[in-house]
Amino acid sequence: MSHTETRIAAARGERPADLVLRGGRVLDLVTGDLLEGDVAVLGDRIVGTCESYEAARVIDVTGLTLVPGFIDTHLHVESSLVTPFEFDRCVTPLGVTTAICDPHEIANVIGADGIRYFQSASEHLLMDLRVQLSSCVPSTDMETSGATLTAEDLAPLRGHPSGIGLAEVMNYPGVIHRDPAMMAKLALFEGGHMDGHCPLLSGRDLNAYIAAGIRTEHEATSENEAREKLRKGMRVLIREGSVSKDLHALAPLLTERTAPYMCLCTDDRNPLDIGEEGHLDHMIRTLIGLGVPPLAAYRAASLSAAEAFGLKDRGLIAPGYRADIVALPDLAECRAEMVIAGGRIVDDAAFAARGSIDPVGRKSVHAPPLTPASFRSPGNRAETPVIGIREGQILTDHLTEEIEPVDGDKRPDPARDLVRIAVVERHGRNGNISTGFVRGFGLTRGAIASTVCHDHHNIACVGIDYEDMALAASRLSEIEGGFVVTAGGEILAELALPVAGLMSLGTFEEVRRDLETLRHAAKSLGVTLNEPFLQLAFLALPVIPALKITDRGMVDVTRFELLP
Repeated sequence: MSHTETRIAAARGERPADLVLRGGRVLDLVTGDLLEGDVAVLGDRIVGTCESYEAARVIDVTGLTLVPGFIDTHLHVESSLVTPFEFDRCVTPLGVTTAICDPHEIANVIGADGIRYFQSASEHLLMDLRVQLSSCVPSTDMETSGATLTAEDLAPLRGHPSGIGLAEVMNYPGVIHRDPAMMAKLALFEGGHMDGHCPLLSGRDLNAYIAAGIRTEHEATSENEAREKLRKGMRVLIREGSVSKDLHALAPLLTERTAPYMCLCTDDRNPLDIGEEGHLDHMIRTLIGLGVPPLAAYRAASLSAAEAFGLKDRGLIAPGYRADIVALPDLAECRAEMVIAGGRIVDDAAFAARGSIDPVGRKSVHAPPLTPASFRSPGNRAETPVIGIREGQILTDHLTEEIEPVDGDKRPDPARDLVRIAVVERHGRNGNISTGFVRGFGLTRGAIASTVCHDHHNIACVGIDYEDMALAASRLSEIEGGFVVTAGGEILAELALPVAGLMSLGTFEEVRRDLETLRHAAKSLGVTLNEPFLQLAFLALPVIPALKITDRGMVDVTRFELLP
């Protein structure tokens, strides 16, 4: 018999299933009802519900409620700081059975080989990792990245089973003003799924962006912004990452009426926050705690996500659907007691049975020699642009301060929280170094440096002392990238990320411990931010308003141009 005939036979009870879950209740995301009866699984599919079945293995789930596996609709695995294999081991036990990723972090360092690495890794994981093709490598022409991907480069990457379509189109001015290179990418994916990224866009410009065929978007930070996008046919992805935290602002908009058109995503979330709070499970219980109806929260976490991205085979516990199931003692608490991904029970044995592939992107840090003088900020005008951090957002403010030059250098001023920020080109292309000022770190001494620097992933460094900045940034070349905290001429803490300068070769537990040490070291320098490392990374992303910095200088994102 064919696979389809075998499933039909099992659904009719003519042959045993592989697995039966007995005694629990199923939350039906269509009607909102709690359904009684067995859930029968054959291979990677559900074949029966609401009836009695027999199977080779029967699991008693009495007292548990079964919900469909959660779908993270937009994330960058690289931001978890571990490989896809460790990411799988980290979040799948929390109920995330599908993750839709954009590998543009690694693609900005090593190009198409980075995307192929994720595609190959997806073939071995318990979760279903869907690999979108990165639309903006680099994100703009105002930065130096390690690679460039054109429509011609993306075309050969299509057709892999993990593919859905084009990943977040960040260059929204390129869409609105019909940049030829961007038009070629949109044409390549016309009729397929194209994911969006257009912070604060509204009115006719938003209409123009959506008219290009872009259907999903995760950058709404206010209820009004999200409502306009919903009204214009976009599916809004509520984001709650380690830096960008929009859940509380958007929760009032998530109702049983809007839930079919709203989804959940994390975008960028590190193992520290996953360990302390959780992943999509954290979002679900927080939403319910804020008064969102449980049916709306669970719809957004699975069925709505599946529909938004054309994944018609998942999002419900129903016959013919992929066997992605989360068993919960309490819907409001959303803490998984058991997870099934593609018909496989998620446990240590299942993770141990996976295949593996070799890491890529080693020895990718090629920064120029750095001295304390590299971090001076020359200029003869006191009027100075300053990046203003908004904690919990990747949006920044474009501030202006009077900073008098002394001996041809505008010095950091911790009394006014005016900290030096620098970006050092590290791909071996040109050795650019740009410097400026940022407010919001609270640094009173020392320096912090990182190769996680969106999206070009050059070296970003903030500090009060130039010698400490040179030490921290130079150390990154020695450890193949990562995070470094220095003070008084000493390295206080570090985390090596040798996979393209973005991901560790260690376990997520090891990375979490190192992040705790790094966070403690950062706070010893006076840092007041809860997540200084990823917050630093986003200060170099020139597609998020209002003021950013790249290796080519300060960027006025509102006007989409480098400041003179």
